[in-house]
Amino acid sequence: MTPAQSIPPKISRQPSLGFFAAAIFGTAILGTGAMIFFFNPSTHKFYPICLFHAVTGLNCPGCGATRSFYALLHGHFQLALKDNALFVFTLAAAAIRGAWFAQRKILRKPTGQFISPKMLWLLLIIGGIFAALRNLPAFAFLSP
Repeated sequence: MTPAQSIPPKISRQPSLGFFAAAIFGTAILGTGAMIFFFNPSTHKFYPICLFHAVTGLNCPGCGATRSFYALLHGHFQLALKDNALFVFTLAAAAIRGAWFAQRKILRKPTGQFISPKMLWLLLIIGGIFAALRNLPAFAFLSP
C-alpha cells in the first residue's frame, strides 16, 4: 500500500442553503410588497378577510396591517399608524433586528436566534393588550 492510498479522502462540507432561503424569502417579500403597492387593499377585494373580525366584529392585532403596509409604501406614515400602529412598530423593530443580524452574519460573528422565545412571548402579550385596547371605546383611535 502506498502512502497516498492510506490517507482517507477529505469529506467536504455540504453547502449551506442559507443564501438560497434568503433569496426565496427576499423574493417573496418584494413580490408581496409590489402587489400591495400597486393594488390598494381598500379598493381591491382579492385580499383575504380577517376571519376573527368577520365572526366577532372585533379588531384583532393584525386588522388593518395590509392597509397600513400600503400606506407605508406610499409614504403616508400617519395613515399607516392609524390603520395599525402595532404593525408599523413591529415592522421597524424587525428591520432593525434584521440589519443587525445581517451585519453579524457578514462579519462571521455569532448571531444566536433571530428572535428569542422571551421576545416572542413579549410580542404575544403586547399583541393581546393592543387587541383588547383597540376594541374599547376610549381607545377607538387605535382601530382601523
